[in-house]
Amino acid sequence: MALVTLDRLTKIYERGHPPAADAVSLDIQHGEFMVLLGPSGCGKTTTLRMIAGLESITSGSLSIDGRVVNGVPAKDRDIAMVFQSYALYPHMSVKKNLAFGLQRRAVPRDEIERRVTSVAATLGLSTLLERRPHALSGGQRQRVALGRAIVRDPKVFLFDEPLSNLDAALRVSTRGEIAALHRRLGATMIYVTHDQVEAMTMGSRICIMNGGKVVQVGEPLEVYRRPANTFVASFLGNPPMNLLKAIVTDALGGRTLRVGGESLALPAGRMAALPPDTNVIFGIRPEKLSGAPQPGATLAGEVVQVEPLGAETIFACRIPEVDKPVFARVGPDVPVKVGEKRQLGIDLAASHVFDVEGSALRP
Repeated sequence: MALVTLDRLTKIYERGHPPAADAVSLDIQHGEFMVLLGPSGCGKTTTLRMIAGLESITSGSLSIDGRVVNGVPAKDRDIAMVFQSYALYPHMSVKKNLAFGLQRRAVPRDEIERRVTSVAATLGLSTLLERRPHALSGGQRQRVALGRAIVRDPKVFLFDEPLSNLDAALRVSTRGEIAALHRRLGATMIYVTHDQVEAMTMGSRICIMNGGKVVQVGEPLEVYRRPANTFVASFLGNPPMNLLKAIVTDALGGRTLRVGGESLALPAGRMAALPPDTNVIFGIRPEKLSGAPQPGATLAGEVVQVEPLGAETIFACRIPEVDKPVFARVGPDVPVKVGEKRQLGIDLAASHVFDVEGSALRP
Protein backbone atom coordinates (compact mmCIF):
# COMPACT_ATOMS: atom_id res chain seq x y z
CA MET A 1 0.00 0.00 0.00
CA ALA A 2 1.07 3.60 -0.50
CA LEU A 3 0.10 7.20 0.16
CA VAL A 4 0.10 9.24 -3.05
CA THR A 5 0.15 13.03 -2.82
CA LEU A 6 -0.34 15.41 -5.75
CA ASP A 7 0.57 19.01 -4.92
CA ARG A 8 -0.48 21.51 -7.62
CA LEU A 9 0.53 19.05 -10.33
CA THR A 10 0.52 20.81 -13.71
CA LYS A 11 1.16 19.69 -17.27
CA ILE A 12 1.52 22.14 -20.18
CA TYR A 13 2.17 20.61 -23.59
CA GLU A 14 2.53 23.82 -25.59
CA ARG A 15 3.32 27.31 -24.35
CA GLY A 16 0.37 29.63 -24.74
CA HIS A 17 -2.18 26.81 -24.56
CA PRO A 18 -4.28 25.97 -21.48
CA PRO A 19 -2.72 23.33 -19.19
CA ALA A 20 -3.88 19.77 -19.75
CA ALA A 21 -3.72 19.37 -15.96
CA ASP A 22 -3.95 22.58 -13.98
CA ALA A 23 -2.64 22.66 -10.38
CA VAL A 24 -4.16 19.31 -9.45
CA SER A 25 -3.92 18.71 -5.69
CA LEU A 26 -5.09 15.42 -4.25
CA ASP A 27 -4.25 13.12 -1.33
CA ILE A 28 -4.84 9.43 -2.01
CA GLN A 29 -4.76 7.37 1.15
CA HIS A 30 -3.27 3.94 1.84
CA GLY A 31 -5.50 1.26 0.37
CA GLU A 32 -7.93 3.73 -1.18
CA PHE A 33 -9.72 3.23 -4.49
CA MET A 34 -9.63 6.73 -5.99
CA VAL A 35 -11.53 7.34 -9.23
CA LEU A 36 -10.63 10.26 -11.51
CA LEU A 37 -13.87 11.07 -13.30
CA GLY A 38 -14.68 13.56 -16.00
CA PRO A 39 -15.47 14.13 -19.67
CA SER A 40 -13.00 13.57 -22.49
CA GLY A 41 -10.19 16.12 -22.39
CA CYS A 42 -10.65 17.04 -18.72
CA GLY A 43 -7.07 16.06 -17.76
CA LYS A 44 -7.71 12.82 -15.90
CA THR A 45 -5.54 10.57 -18.11
CA THR A 46 -2.77 13.19 -18.25
CA THR A 47 -2.78 13.24 -14.44
CA LEU A 48 -2.62 9.44 -14.30
CA ARG A 49 0.27 9.36 -16.77
CA MET A 50 2.21 11.86 -14.68
CA ILE A 51 1.72 9.62 -11.65
CA ALA A 52 2.95 6.67 -13.72
CA GLY A 53 6.01 8.56 -14.96
CA LEU A 54 4.89 8.37 -18.59
CA GLU A 55 4.50 12.17 -18.81
CA SER A 56 6.92 14.76 -17.47
CA ILE A 57 5.64 17.19 -14.84
CA THR A 58 5.66 20.87 -15.81
CA SER A 59 5.29 22.12 -12.23
CA GLY A 60 4.12 20.93 -8.85
CA SER A 61 5.21 17.82 -7.02
CA LEU A 62 4.24 14.17 -6.83
CA SER A 63 5.17 12.04 -3.85
CA ILE A 64 4.66 8.39 -2.96
CA ASP A 65 4.98 7.53 0.73
CA GLY A 66 6.53 10.94 1.35
CA ARG A 67 9.21 10.56 -1.34
CA VAL A 68 9.07 13.09 -4.17
CA VAL A 69 9.26 11.14 -7.44
CA ASN A 70 9.06 13.92 -10.07
CA GLY A 71 12.37 12.90 -11.62
CA VAL A 72 12.20 9.17 -10.85
CA PRO A 73 11.87 6.96 -13.96
CA ALA A 74 8.63 5.03 -14.37
CA LYS A 75 10.36 1.67 -13.82
CA ASP A 76 11.60 2.77 -10.40
CA ARG A 77 8.30 4.06 -9.00
CA ASP A 78 6.94 0.62 -8.01
CA ILE A 79 3.72 1.27 -9.93
CA ALA A 80 1.75 -1.06 -12.21
CA MET A 81 -0.57 0.28 -14.90
CA VAL A 82 -3.47 -1.36 -16.74
CA PHE A 83 -4.19 0.33 -20.06
CA GLN A 84 -7.36 0.76 -22.09
CA SER A 85 -5.78 -1.44 -24.75
CA TYR A 86 -4.71 -4.71 -23.18
CA ALA A 87 -1.09 -4.31 -24.38
CA LEU A 88 -0.42 -8.06 -24.26
CA TYR A 89 2.44 -9.72 -26.13
CA PRO A 90 0.61 -11.60 -28.93
CA HIS A 91 3.32 -14.24 -29.43
CA MET A 92 3.42 -15.21 -25.74
CA SER A 93 1.10 -17.47 -23.81
CA VAL A 94 -0.92 -16.15 -20.89
CA LYS A 95 1.62 -17.64 -18.49
CA LYS A 96 4.54 -15.96 -20.24
CA ASN A 97 2.67 -12.64 -20.38
CA LEU A 98 2.15 -12.83 -16.62
CA ALA A 99 5.75 -13.81 -15.92
CA PHE A 100 7.52 -11.45 -18.33
CA GLY A 101 7.79 -8.43 -16.05
CA LEU A 102 9.13 -10.54 -13.18
CA GLN A 103 11.71 -12.15 -15.44
CA ARG A 104 12.93 -8.71 -16.49
CA ARG A 105 13.44 -7.89 -12.81
CA ALA A 106 15.44 -11.09 -12.23
CA VAL A 107 12.93 -12.51 -9.75
CA PRO A 108 13.87 -16.13 -8.86
CA ARG A 109 12.14 -18.75 -11.00
CA ASP A 110 10.34 -20.50 -8.16
CA GLU A 111 8.98 -17.15 -6.92
CA ILE A 112 7.75 -16.33 -10.43
CA GLU A 113 5.99 -19.69 -10.60
CA ARG A 114 4.36 -19.12 -7.20
CA ARG A 115 3.13 -15.63 -8.07
CA VAL A 116 1.84 -16.57 -11.52
CA THR A 117 -0.02 -19.61 -10.16
CA SER A 118 -1.58 -17.56 -7.35
CA VAL A 119 -2.69 -14.69 -9.60
CA ALA A 120 -4.05 -17.06 -12.25
CA ALA A 121 -6.17 -18.79 -9.58
CA THR A 122 -7.41 -15.43 -8.22
CA LEU A 123 -8.51 -14.21 -11.67
CA GLY A 124 -9.85 -17.50 -13.01
CA LEU A 125 -7.05 -17.91 -15.57
CA SER A 126 -5.63 -21.24 -14.42
CA THR A 127 -7.11 -23.16 -17.37
CA LEU A 128 -5.99 -20.53 -19.87
CA LEU A 129 -2.27 -20.31 -19.07
CA GLU A 130 -1.13 -21.97 -22.30
CA ARG A 131 -3.37 -19.94 -24.61
CA ARG A 132 -2.19 -16.93 -26.57
CA PRO A 133 -4.10 -13.61 -26.52
CA HIS A 134 -5.78 -14.18 -29.91
CA ALA A 135 -7.55 -17.24 -28.44
CA LEU A 136 -9.04 -15.25 -25.53
CA SER A 137 -12.22 -13.22 -25.24
CA GLY A 138 -12.08 -9.51 -24.45
CA GLY A 139 -12.88 -10.12 -20.79
CA GLN A 140 -10.19 -12.80 -20.52
CA ARG A 141 -7.60 -10.50 -22.10
CA GLN A 142 -8.49 -7.77 -19.63
CA ARG A 143 -8.04 -10.22 -16.77
CA VAL A 144 -4.60 -11.13 -18.10
CA ALA A 145 -3.73 -7.43 -18.20
CA LEU A 146 -4.92 -7.14 -14.59
CA GLY A 147 -2.94 -10.22 -13.63
CA ARG A 148 0.23 -8.83 -15.16
CA ALA A 149 -0.13 -5.81 -12.88
CA ILE A 150 -1.06 -7.80 -9.76
CA VAL A 151 1.78 -10.29 -10.11
CA ARG A 152 4.31 -7.49 -9.61
CA ASP A 153 2.85 -6.67 -6.16
CA PRO A 154 3.37 -2.91 -6.67
CA LYS A 155 2.72 -0.08 -4.22
CA VAL A 156 0.14 1.54 -6.50
CA PHE A 157 -2.16 0.25 -9.24
CA LEU A 158 -3.16 2.63 -12.05
CA PHE A 159 -6.11 1.91 -14.37
CA ASP A 160 -6.67 3.93 -17.55
CA GLU A 161 -10.28 3.26 -18.65
CA PRO A 162 -9.69 -0.51 -18.63
CA LEU A 163 -13.31 -1.47 -19.35
CA SER A 164 -14.10 0.82 -22.28
CA ASN A 165 -13.37 -1.88 -24.90
CA LEU A 166 -15.74 -4.41 -23.33
CA ASP A 167 -19.42 -4.91 -24.11
CA ALA A 168 -22.04 -3.77 -21.58
CA ALA A 169 -22.59 -7.13 -19.84
CA LEU A 170 -18.88 -7.82 -19.58
CA ARG A 171 -18.24 -4.33 -18.17
CA VAL A 172 -20.63 -5.08 -15.33
CA SER A 173 -18.97 -8.38 -14.40
CA THR A 174 -15.41 -7.09 -14.78
CA ARG A 175 -16.30 -4.01 -12.72
CA GLY A 176 -17.32 -6.34 -9.92
CA GLU A 177 -14.11 -8.35 -10.30
CA ILE A 178 -11.93 -5.24 -9.95
CA ALA A 179 -13.88 -4.03 -6.91
CA ALA A 180 -13.58 -7.47 -5.29
CA LEU A 181 -9.89 -7.54 -6.15
CA HIS A 182 -9.39 -4.22 -4.38
CA ARG A 183 -11.10 -5.51 -1.25
CA ARG A 184 -8.96 -8.66 -1.34
CA LEU A 185 -5.63 -6.93 -1.93
CA GLY A 186 -6.24 -3.78 0.11
CA ALA A 187 -4.00 -1.98 -2.38
CA THR A 188 -3.91 1.69 -3.36
CA MET A 189 -5.67 2.02 -6.71
CA ILE A 190 -6.20 5.03 -8.97
CA TYR A 191 -8.78 4.51 -11.69
CA VAL A 192 -9.56 6.82 -14.62
CA THR A 193 -12.96 6.71 -16.31
CA HIS A 194 -15.60 8.87 -17.96
CA ASP A 195 -18.29 6.40 -16.89
CA GLN A 196 -20.18 7.67 -13.85
CA VAL A 197 -21.56 4.20 -13.06
CA GLU A 198 -18.03 2.81 -12.71
CA ALA A 199 -17.10 5.73 -10.48
CA MET A 200 -20.17 5.47 -8.25
CA THR A 201 -19.99 1.69 -7.78
CA MET A 202 -16.23 1.19 -7.44
CA GLY A 203 -14.63 4.23 -5.86
CA SER A 204 -13.89 4.82 -2.18
CA ARG A 205 -13.80 8.44 -3.27
CA ILE A 206 -14.19 10.16 -6.62
CA CYS A 207 -12.33 13.18 -7.95
CA ILE A 208 -14.35 15.00 -10.60
CA MET A 209 -12.26 16.98 -13.08
CA ASN A 210 -13.14 19.52 -15.74
CA GLY A 211 -10.91 21.72 -17.88
CA GLY A 212 -7.78 20.30 -16.25
CA LYS A 213 -8.91 21.27 -12.75
CA VAL A 214 -10.24 19.37 -9.77
CA VAL A 215 -13.89 20.35 -9.29
CA GLN A 216 -14.94 18.20 -6.33
CA VAL A 217 -13.58 15.31 -4.29
CA GLY A 218 -15.60 13.10 -1.98
CA GLU A 219 -17.36 9.81 -1.39
CA PRO A 220 -19.58 8.90 -4.35
CA LEU A 221 -22.94 9.31 -2.65
CA GLU A 222 -21.85 12.50 -0.90
CA VAL A 223 -20.83 14.05 -4.22
CA TYR A 224 -24.08 12.87 -5.82
CA ARG A 225 -26.19 14.28 -3.01
CA ARG A 226 -24.26 17.51 -2.46
CA PRO A 227 -22.73 18.65 -5.78
CA ALA A 228 -20.41 21.63 -5.50
CA ASN A 229 -21.67 23.21 -8.72
CA THR A 230 -23.93 22.71 -11.71
CA PHE A 231 -21.21 20.87 -13.65
CA VAL A 232 -21.06 18.11 -11.04
CA ALA A 233 -24.84 18.11 -10.71
CA SER A 234 -25.31 17.62 -14.45
CA PHE A 235 -22.41 15.19 -14.94
CA LEU A 236 -23.50 12.70 -12.27
CA GLY A 237 -26.82 11.01 -12.86
CA ASN A 238 -28.69 9.68 -15.87
CA PRO A 239 -30.81 11.58 -16.62
CA PRO A 240 -28.84 14.38 -14.98
CA MET A 241 -30.21 16.76 -12.40
CA ASN A 242 -32.88 19.13 -13.70
CA LEU A 243 -31.44 22.66 -13.58
CA LEU A 244 -34.10 25.35 -13.95
CA LYS A 245 -33.85 29.12 -13.94
CA ALA A 246 -35.55 30.61 -10.89
CA ILE A 247 -35.99 33.90 -9.09
CA VAL A 248 -36.20 34.52 -5.35
CA THR A 249 -39.40 36.12 -4.02
CA ASP A 250 -39.90 37.82 -0.67
CA ALA A 251 -42.13 35.03 0.67
CA LEU A 252 -40.78 33.13 3.69
CA GLY A 253 -38.21 35.87 4.11
CA GLY A 254 -36.48 35.10 0.83
CA ARG A 255 -36.60 31.31 0.73
CA THR A 256 -39.29 30.94 -1.91
CA LEU A 257 -38.45 30.50 -5.59
CA ARG A 258 -40.54 31.30 -8.62
CA VAL A 259 -40.03 28.46 -11.10
CA GLY A 260 -42.03 28.11 -14.30
CA GLY A 261 -44.86 30.28 -12.96
CA GLU A 262 -45.09 28.28 -9.71
CA SER A 263 -43.92 29.28 -6.21
CA LEU A 264 -41.80 26.73 -4.37
CA ALA A 265 -41.17 27.31 -0.66
CA LEU A 266 -37.86 25.64 0.12
CA PRO A 267 -37.04 24.29 3.60
CA ALA A 268 -34.49 26.28 5.60
CA GLY A 269 -32.08 23.36 5.38
CA ARG A 270 -31.91 23.57 1.57
CA MET A 271 -31.53 27.30 1.02
CA ALA A 272 -30.29 30.35 2.89
CA ALA A 273 -32.50 33.43 2.77
CA LEU A 274 -31.68 35.60 -0.27
CA PRO A 275 -32.79 39.09 -1.31
CA PRO A 276 -35.95 39.20 -3.46
CA ASP A 277 -35.44 39.21 -7.24
CA THR A 278 -32.13 37.34 -6.98
CA ASN A 279 -31.63 35.09 -10.01
CA VAL A 280 -30.64 31.53 -9.11
CA ILE A 281 -30.73 28.00 -10.54
CA PHE A 282 -33.05 25.46 -8.96
CA GLY A 283 -31.88 21.84 -9.09
CA ILE A 284 -33.83 18.63 -8.52
CA ARG A 285 -32.94 15.02 -9.36
CA PRO A 286 -35.41 13.12 -11.61
CA GLU A 287 -36.01 10.52 -8.90
CA LYS A 288 -37.13 13.30 -6.53
CA LEU A 289 -40.05 14.15 -8.83
CA SER A 290 -43.21 12.08 -8.46
CA GLY A 291 -46.09 11.64 -10.84
CA ALA A 292 -48.57 13.03 -8.31
CA PRO A 293 -49.08 16.65 -7.15
CA GLN A 294 -47.96 17.86 -3.74
CA PRO A 295 -49.39 21.02 -2.10
CA GLY A 296 -46.98 23.93 -2.57
CA ALA A 297 -44.46 21.76 -4.39
CA THR A 298 -45.83 21.01 -7.85
CA LEU A 299 -44.91 21.80 -11.45
CA ALA A 300 -47.52 21.19 -14.14
CA GLY A 301 -46.79 20.43 -17.77
CA GLU A 302 -47.27 18.18 -20.78
CA VAL A 303 -45.48 14.85 -21.24
CA VAL A 304 -43.29 14.99 -24.35
CA GLN A 305 -41.15 11.86 -23.98
CA VAL A 306 -41.54 8.48 -22.26
CA GLU A 307 -38.87 5.80 -21.77
CA PRO A 308 -40.24 2.60 -20.15
CA LEU A 309 -37.18 0.69 -18.93
CA GLY A 310 -38.82 -2.22 -17.17
CA ALA A 311 -37.68 -1.55 -13.61
CA GLU A 312 -38.57 2.14 -13.93
CA THR A 313 -40.03 4.71 -16.28
CA ILE A 314 -38.33 7.95 -17.24
CA PHE A 315 -40.40 10.70 -18.79
CA ALA A 316 -39.97 14.35 -19.74
CA CYS A 317 -42.47 17.18 -19.33
CA ARG A 318 -42.60 20.54 -21.04
CA ILE A 319 -43.31 23.10 -18.29
CA PRO A 320 -44.67 26.58 -19.18
CA GLU A 321 -42.03 29.31 -18.82
CA VAL A 322 -39.25 26.70 -18.50
CA ASP A 323 -36.79 26.62 -21.41
CA LYS A 324 -36.06 22.86 -21.42
CA PRO A 325 -37.87 19.60 -20.61
CA VAL A 326 -38.00 18.44 -16.99
CA PHE A 327 -37.20 14.75 -16.47
CA ALA A 328 -38.80 12.52 -13.85
CA ARG A 329 -38.08 8.93 -12.82
CA VAL A 330 -40.99 6.89 -11.46
CA GLY A 331 -41.84 3.25 -10.80
CA PRO A 332 -42.77 0.86 -13.61
CA ASP A 333 -46.44 0.74 -12.58
CA VAL A 334 -47.04 4.50 -12.99
CA PRO A 335 -48.92 4.95 -16.30
CA VAL A 336 -47.46 7.76 -18.42
CA LYS A 337 -48.38 8.69 -22.00
CA VAL A 338 -46.97 11.24 -24.40
CA GLY A 339 -49.28 14.23 -24.74
CA GLU A 340 -51.00 13.91 -21.38
CA LYS A 341 -51.04 16.71 -18.81
CA ARG A 342 -49.05 15.87 -15.73
CA GLN A 343 -48.47 17.42 -12.33
CA LEU A 344 -45.03 16.70 -10.91
CA GLY A 345 -44.74 16.60 -7.16
CA ILE A 346 -41.33 17.84 -5.93
CA ASP A 347 -39.46 16.56 -2.88
CA LEU A 348 -38.20 20.00 -1.84
CA ALA A 349 -36.19 18.49 1.01
CA ALA A 350 -33.88 17.06 -1.71
CA SER A 351 -33.67 20.23 -3.81
CA HIS A 352 -30.57 22.29 -4.60
CA VAL A 353 -29.95 25.96 -5.29
CA PHE A 354 -27.02 27.36 -7.28
CA ASP A 355 -26.01 30.91 -8.11
CA VAL A 356 -26.02 32.09 -11.73
CA GLU A 357 -22.30 31.21 -11.98
CA GLY A 358 -23.13 27.61 -11.10
CA SER A 359 -21.77 27.35 -7.54
CA ALA A 360 -23.91 25.66 -4.88
CA LEU A 361 -25.61 27.98 -2.39
CA ARG A 362 -25.55 26.28 1.01
CA PRO A 363 -27.74 27.32 3.93
